[in-house]
Amino acid sequence: MSGKDFSWRRLTQQAEGLLSVSRDRISNAANLSALLYQELADVSWVGFYLLDGEILRLGPFQGKPACVSINLGKGVCGTAAVSGQAIRVADVDAFDGHIVCDADARSELVVPLFRNGQLLGVLDVDSTSLDRFTREDEEGLIAVVEVYLSSIV
Repeated sequence: MSGKDFSWRRLTQQAEGLLSVSRDRISNAANLSALLYQELADVSWVGFYLLDGEILRLGPFQGKPACVSINLGKGVCGTAAVSGQAIRVADVDAFDGHIVCDADARSELVVPLFRNGQLLGVLDVDSTSLDRFTREDEEGLIAVVEVYLSSIV
């Protein structure tokens, strides 16, 4: 995802070390979004939307200002939350119901956060490049999400 020297295994190990010092979900989400934003090439936004009742509310993130809330089932984030599956979108303009928070975003990868069968929110990564994310990126981000979920109380 970040060129020749990039390794999802190395990034996952970095996340494990970084998140091992706290059990707080907000602090760990903040640090993880910063780590991903720093380490992943060609990403314009990395952040969390956390479940608040029936709404996904903006949590810790890196990048431009973002949408404050997203209804479940709406946009890429709300769809991933309801489906329980990661969603990789090559061209956000082709995604029916895409919510435009950043007009420059062209592709997106969203991983839902489930713990003990309960939805906690989603991790969202955007890029200004079309078709930016690969299957390997999806699998890598899912592994990083598992590290995050195991780090919080």
